[in-house]
Amino acid sequence: MMGYTALYRKFRPLNFSEMVGQDHITRTLKNQIMANRVGHAYLFNGGRGTGKTSAAKILARAINCLNPKDGEPCNECEICKGAISGSLTDIVEMDAASNNSVEDIRSIREEVNFLPTKAKYRVYIIDEVHMLSTGAFNALLKTLEEPPEHVKFILATTEPQKLPATILSRCQRFDFKKISNEDIIKRLEIVCRESNIEITKEAMQIIATLSEGALRDALSILERCIQDGENQIDEDKIKDLVGIPKMVFVHDIVEAIIQYDVDKALVTVNKVLEDGKDISNLLWEIIKYVKDILLYKATNHVELYNEEEKQKLKEISEKVEKERLINLVYAFSELENEMKFSTQKSIIFQAGIIKFCSKLTVNHNGNSDLEQRVEKIENYLRNHTGNANSYRQQPVGTEVKMAYNISANKTQTIPKNEKKPSDSSKKMQTSTYSSKVEEYWPQIVRDLKQNGKIVLYTNLMNTRAREINDMTVGIEFPNGLTSFGKTVLEKQENIKELTNLVSMASGKPMNIKYITNVGNVRETKEPNIKSIANDSDIPFHVIE
Repeated sequence: MMGYTALYRKFRPLNFSEMVGQDHITRTLKNQIMANRVGHAYLFNGGRGTGKTSAAKILARAINCLNPKDGEPCNECEICKGAISGSLTDIVEMDAASNNSVEDIRSIREEVNFLPTKAKYRVYIIDEVHMLSTGAFNALLKTLEEPPEHVKFILATTEPQKLPATILSRCQRFDFKKISNEDIIKRLEIVCRESNIEITKEAMQIIATLSEGALRDALSILERCIQDGENQIDEDKIKDLVGIPKMVFVHDIVEAIIQYDVDKALVTVNKVLEDGKDISNLLWEIIKYVKDILLYKATNHVELYNEEEKQKLKEISEKVEKERLINLVYAFSELENEMKFSTQKSIIFQAGIIKFCSKLTVNHNGNSDLEQRVEKIENYLRNHTGNANSYRQQPVGTEVKMAYNISANKTQTIPKNEKKPSDSSKKMQTSTYSSKVEEYWPQIVRDLKQNGKIVLYTNLMNTRAREINDMTVGIEFPNGLTSFGKTVLEKQENIKELTNLVSMASGKPMNIKYITNVGNVRETKEPNIKSIANDSDIPFHVIE
């Protein structure tokens, strides 16, 4: 009784003409065989499942075939049958991932001196050749440099950049492309027809998309779909198998986000997660759906959707602006990166959904509605504060001067190579500063508040400062740094202002460095900002 053979092995191409999507390579190889100009070493490079090993096997048979035709092996002669069955010892396949030592390559060097037993050439197919050790590469180099006439090497790899230049320069390199969805679908149609599998066009399209240009992956997905004994495959069966949520759920989540309906969004997300769907697949589908809405809004055309789904997509595209869709694509991509490094992916995902359903969303430039509101408060302080200690009334056309009274052991002049302080720094009130950074830093922070720099003040009011070296002052955040605060403090204008203030207080050019505890970044809550506004007796209202 014969054992079960996987589809990708059962339908492995036996001729160059059966290979899919690599015509630029197969045409060249056939011409070389017909012209009897076969090289001594080849390097087949490309992504997984694109046909590298299949092409190597066909090439090895074709150059040894007793009855070749148009550069193709006949697959009927003694040599071809022996190669296909694996009984021909003159064609050697080696996996460099598990045979990567110097001894493995030295055994090849010893074998190449012997003539082939039956075939014309002794062919060595070394798969995943980038896994060889440095010593193994050095051992292989001598054989590649001066190979016997009866020896051919075919190297295959997914990462050619890991190969030494001395190896690359001695091989004819062929780059295998990702296989297009159209070519994958054509091959799936042949496989399904010969295997008596009923499959819809939509299902084949999904398989082709999921395979990402790898035909072997496409056949593996197809095989998983028939493991239950049923040879009927539709779109829903594939989505259930690989954990892709149904389109109706994806639509409902995106629609809820666009309508700022957090309850509906979370309920739908919970339904998807309760069904056991993979959360990364859900996020991928959401990003793709938002992209398709944007595409439909721009071109009135999308593929892979039935009429009912297109109608829903049209309705949702009429409810949202292009800018919001672009911002959501950026935001979801950032969420995807955050989830990669988190052990609590579902929590991070649901928190992101809540955030996107809030009108305090972040745009792709990094600015938020909350930040804009706080800037309004800051502007109010600048323009309406009547405290004489904060701003001195100046005649029109005169400049507000900065006067830092440094202690006696510090010079008051700024070194020649120091940049002029920013305009905002010039408006700081006159203060007396100590010579020690630990003592003058709290005064700088208090002056920020007095001069209406509320955003900077609120994020620096619990900080400490210390001199790291002669040119750098470290600003420590014992209570951690909020995500909003991080955005504010990393603005170039704020870094420049703080650098100028510290340099003036120190009496010499200084740099600043933020020192935070890793992982101690907290979310900013709007009530904190609102409270500050109320404490400062500032009118505060939400501007939508």
